[in-house]
Amino acid sequence: MFILTVIKLLLIALNIFPSRFTNRRIMFLIYMTNLVTHVMMDEPRFAQPIPNVTVAVGRDANLPCVVEHLGVYKVAWIHIDRQMILTIHRHVISRIPRYSVTYTDNTWLLHVNQAHQDDRGYYMCQVNTNPMISQVGYLQVVVPPNILDIESTPSSVAVRENQNINMTCRADGFPAPKIIWRREDGEEIAVEKKKKVLVYDGDVLPLTKVSRNEMGAYLCIATNGVPPSVSKRIILDVEFSPMIWVPNQLVGAPSGTDVTIDCHTEAHPKAIIYWVYNSVMVLPSKKYKTDYTENSYRAHMKLTIRNLQYGDFGNYRCISKNSLGETEGSIRVYEIPLPSTPSKQVTHTTVESRESNIIPSSRNDTTKSLQTDVGYAMKNDLYPGSASSSSSSGLGGGSSSAASSSTSMQTSVLPGGAAGNSLSSLGGSSKGSLAIGKSIYYTERPPNEYASSA
Repeated sequence: MFILTVIKLLLIALNIFPSRFTNRRIMFLIYMTNLVTHVMMDEPRFAQPIPNVTVAVGRDANLPCVVEHLGVYKVAWIHIDRQMILTIHRHVISRIPRYSVTYTDNTWLLHVNQAHQDDRGYYMCQVNTNPMISQVGYLQVVVPPNILDIESTPSSVAVRENQNINMTCRADGFPAPKIIWRREDGEEIAVEKKKKVLVYDGDVLPLTKVSRNEMGAYLCIATNGVPPSVSKRIILDVEFSPMIWVPNQLVGAPSGTDVTIDCHTEAHPKAIIYWVYNSVMVLPSKKYKTDYTENSYRAHMKLTIRNLQYGDFGNYRCISKNSLGETEGSIRVYEIPLPSTPSKQVTHTTVESRESNIIPSSRNDTTKSLQTDVGYAMKNDLYPGSASSSSSSGLGGGSSSAASSSTSMQTSVLPGGAAGNSLSSLGGSSKGSLAIGKSIYYTERPPNEYASSA
């Protein structure tokens, strides 16, 4: 407006001296030109735009406004979203104490201390010229993710085996957080009809027909690019009644030796496990040694019977009991003749293959005859009233969870341990073998995890 006024004055001056140029007219034009130039150079203007600033909630932010040739004019800061005047010149107008302003080298700096989410929005730097000039910058206040426990699944949740469950994890923040799920042990998660993934995206993790293998800790992780990321640990308990697997249901050992029998059990909630002999609970003593090893919902229970005597032979039961049910396994310990070199400790061992227990009968006939006689004597003790035969009779039975089955076994007598000869008269396929001073090996087909350790 002021510039237009100067131009009008120049035109009037030209009308005053229409006829001829004079020295006075020339000097007047030079003066007016210098005045216009001076006015145009001194008009306030913004040297640079206000940058957009991003700050985490609770941190300090600064918005600069650089004005050249301000002169007698004043600068004001306005929060457009709130329609609030914050500062005018060097004075703070807002009653919010977190706002302040400083001036340095043509720069008017608006300070926002400990930024709140309400501080997010557009800020205007305004100069009170006529007409008014202004420019706008944006303050972005970001918020790290926060998991909302009240809207999420509790830290521990239980479900019955083969049932469905949805685990939920809600979080807030700005920008809106992304939720991912993973298992703490690094195993895959079975979702969408048993499709397995290492990481699952989404607020809700659906698990269908949950199995005991899916029991464990799950991590819900919320991220939105603003550190730090947060996570919640949810323990999933899968409840089921006890189950028992007995690797060896028939164990033979000579009198005066020690023998160890064992059972494997799975249960959740945690089961009470113990041994029973002759309807009496077996407690640790000089005669008995008990050993229990637990890993998650699995347990391995062992019973060592020291210095076997006549009254120690019979049926031993391993029992597992929890709030959902009870089951047991049965192991029969019986007496076999004492070998020439008795072993101090008798334990059941894994048979690698049938060939590993068959020793070629390329020895003298005297040894072979001795083995055959001892073999038939043992056979008559184990199966009284049975006729002599080259094949062994049915022994023992399998028991797991709530069922039992019978299986035939091969019996071999090896005087003096593994250095003896095999009984060709007792040949045939079987699940296990017996040597003097050792126990019968019997397996009722266990789960895969026990097959490798049997």
